[in-house]
Amino acid sequence: MSAQGTPMVAGKTTTSGETPKGAWTVTFLLFLFMLVNFADKIVVGLAGVPIMTDLKLTPEQFGLLGSSFFFLFSISAIVVGFIVNKVPTRWVLLSLAVVWALAQFPMVGTVSFTTLLICRIVLGAGEGPAFSVAAHAIYKWFPDEKRTLPTAILSQGSAFGVILAVPALNWVIVNHSWHYAFGALGVVGLIWVCAWLALGKEGPLEDTQALAVTETKIPYLQLLTSRTFVGCVAATFGAYWALSLGLTWFTPFIIKGLGFSQSQAGWISTLPWVFGATIVILTGWISQLMMARGSTTRVARGVLGSVPLVIGGLILATMPHVQGAALQLTLLVIGTGLCGAIYVVCPPMLGEFTPSSQRGAILAIYGALYTLSGIIAPAVMGTVIQRAGSMLDGYMTGFTINAVIMVGSGLLGLLLLWPNSEKARLTRGAAPKAAALKGVVSPT
Repeated sequence: MSAQGTPMVAGKTTTSGETPKGAWTVTFLLFLFMLVNFADKIVVGLAGVPIMTDLKLTPEQFGLLGSSFFFLFSISAIVVGFIVNKVPTRWVLLSLAVVWALAQFPMVGTVSFTTLLICRIVLGAGEGPAFSVAAHAIYKWFPDEKRTLPTAILSQGSAFGVILAVPALNWVIVNHSWHYAFGALGVVGLIWVCAWLALGKEGPLEDTQALAVTETKIPYLQLLTSRTFVGCVAATFGAYWALSLGLTWFTPFIIKGLGFSQSQAGWISTLPWVFGATIVILTGWISQLMMARGSTTRVARGVLGSVPLVIGGLILATMPHVQGAALQLTLLVIGTGLCGAIYVVCPPMLGEFTPSSQRGAILAIYGALYTLSGIIAPAVMGTVIQRAGSMLDGYMTGFTINAVIMVGSGLLGLLLLWPNSEKARLTRGAAPKAAALKGVVSPT
């Protein structure tokens, strides 16, 4: 650090507002990382009907299969979140992608329900830390005021993972076999591993922050019980309920609930993700624009992310009361697609008041908690369908439950998300300690 307090990175002086060279290359690679991640997630839902037919699964068993992906998801996310506080994210991301690829190949041959279940559990353990580690990696390349848009791009990997993968995978399923769809994803995962080995780098801004003597740790209990952390978990829990239903049950709903063919379901399944991608990009752009014009992060992030959840839930609640497949699909697409806004704003909000040396763990714990809805939602839908008078009635009841959860989580977000005042409160106690350190440690 210079005498004036300007950080030195790799022998060069940078300012807090600079974006280092190579930041957007890494952002694009991590966008592809999330693309592969969500292609891996969607394949079971996309191949749901042939899997249920071949393995003779009941709706409850298929719901269990969808939930199994999340059995170790949260535990893995927390463990790896603490690891990335100490280990470079470059190698952690590489290891995760290798696990994803290898977990796909057993499905290429004849497979039992038990084997499929185990492979999905292993895949979930590998994918649990993905978004939080990728976000932590990106934040090493962008200062706080420039993080919303890269976060939005990272989130877009999920949408494009579905938009691009669904037609391709569905073609493989229709013309060959659902088994080969899994194998194709394994190959794509290994290709990303090679690209990351060649081009992936660790961001320099983390080094800058590590050298800042003014940064002190905040007790994890204070961070985890802060209202903004609780609000982020609550709000994103509802959004992820909708997402996990989309991953597992959307395509079966199109085929068995609305009567479309597997071929038609391929392109229809992309619609929520196309709309969701638009919402995510708009949210990232609007949020950053609002902040540039002086809005507080309470408004530009907290309110902007929570309101679409409430609106989306209210739209979804009307589904059982309208007639016609086209109108029901439209309401489902819009209602669930609006959830995407919360994914863009919550990680930057948590990054506002979390010291960089603790950020990886906090983002991971946040991810681990909200994705618990992924364990519950697919299983609940399967149980509701199996016990309903008709399959369509079961789906409508399941979507109504989803609507109630979305509205509730959005209202909790509106009540609890105050990142700007949270930062002031949490850092107030750390200020005297930082000042004492500053008096003891002289800049070099």
